[in-house]
Amino acid sequence: MLDTDKTEAATLLDVNNIEVIYNHVILVLKGVSLSVREGGITALLGGNGAGKTTTLKAISNLLQSERGEVTKGSILYKGDRIQDLSPSDLVERGVVQVMEGRHCFEHLTIEENLLTGAYTRRDGSAAIKADLDMVYGYFPRLEERRGSQAGYTSGGEQQMCAIGRALMSRPKMILLDEPSMGLAPQLVEEIFGIVKSLNEEQGVSFLLAEQNTNVALRFSHYGYILESGRIVMDGPAAELRENPDVKEFYLGMSDEGRKSFRDVRSYRRRKRWLS
Repeated sequence: MLDTDKTEAATLLDVNNIEVIYNHVILVLKGVSLSVREGGITALLGGNGAGKTTTLKAISNLLQSERGEVTKGSILYKGDRIQDLSPSDLVERGVVQVMEGRHCFEHLTIEENLLTGAYTRRDGSAAIKADLDMVYGYFPRLEERRGSQAGYTSGGEQQMCAIGRALMSRPKMILLDEPSMGLAPQLVEEIFGIVKSLNEEQGVSFLLAEQNTNVALRFSHYGYILESGRIVMDGPAAELRENPDVKEFYLGMSDEGRKSFRDVRSYRRRKRWLS
């Protein structure tokens, strides 16, 4: 059930009616609006190619390297416009993205990877060491592998390393892209459980992009569903889990068993979402 304290919390991030174009031609996001409450976990859901990663990169200002740009709308963090800030400026303000596919520095050890997350900090080695111990407390497996080259660790350990590295910058908000990708179900549960603990115990807000709708809605407070670059539905996670369309189209559940979009009567209703 949605925590009412989360509902009443201040808005940390406001994305207002943004459009994103690649190569000056290809319209990828079409009027996307969403918000992240302070101290909340917000899920951005949708299939492959829906625009989830593009939305996160628009927020973290990583689009330019891919010849993408926000051409309309605004992105506000703590009430301030952030579209003209560099990614490193955003990290210093407390916004960090964990990229899809983990992206650890393969030639560095796990501990060296974690310490790269603290490169913007100016609060001394003692504080950094305390946060390193905190990360190891949440990810004991990383402490066991601290001296191992990241490229020789498992996918789950690399995902933990990527999240731990983000934590070392002392973020207020983490943009987490496809944390379940390529991981066994047991590891997915473990990582989402740690995300929940970090949210509750450290006060870190999360905006997570995820194809695994079932697990994302179990651990989130609020959710947005993205299709073909548009938000087609949003609401408290508990309500989305019970929504008939969400059950049928995203959780594979219906009164008659699992069916494809085109096999169900409400396919026309879904089509209207995108009109």
